[in-house]
Amino acid sequence: MKQYAAAAGKKVPSLVSKRVSPHRFRHATAVSLVTAEVDVTVIRSWLGHASLDTTNIYARANVEAKRKALEKVDGAARSSKPPRWKREVELMAWLDSL
Repeated sequence: MKQYAAAAGKKVPSLVSKRVSPHRFRHATAVSLVTAEVDVTVIRSWLGHASLDTTNIYARANVEAKRKALEKVDGAARSSKPPRWKREVELMAWLDSL
C-alpha cells in the first residue's frame, strides 16, 4: 500500500500528506454507500460486520443527507414563529456579543 501511495503521490503531490491505508479505503467506501442511501444492512453484510452497531458508525448523517431530510418535511408541520430561544432578547444579545 505504501508503495502505491508513494507512486500516486508523485503524480498528485497533495496525496503525499494523506494517510493511506486499507482501512481508510474501507471507511470511505462505507461512507459513500451510506451517502448513496444504500441500506445499512447491505453495508453491514458487505463489510462483514457481525452487528449493526458496528456498521452504524458509518451511518452518521452528513450535511447533504440532513438537507435532503429537511426538504422532505412538510412545510405545514413547521411552526410559523421562531424557536423560543430566538425570542429571548437577552440570550440573542449575549450570543451576538461572542
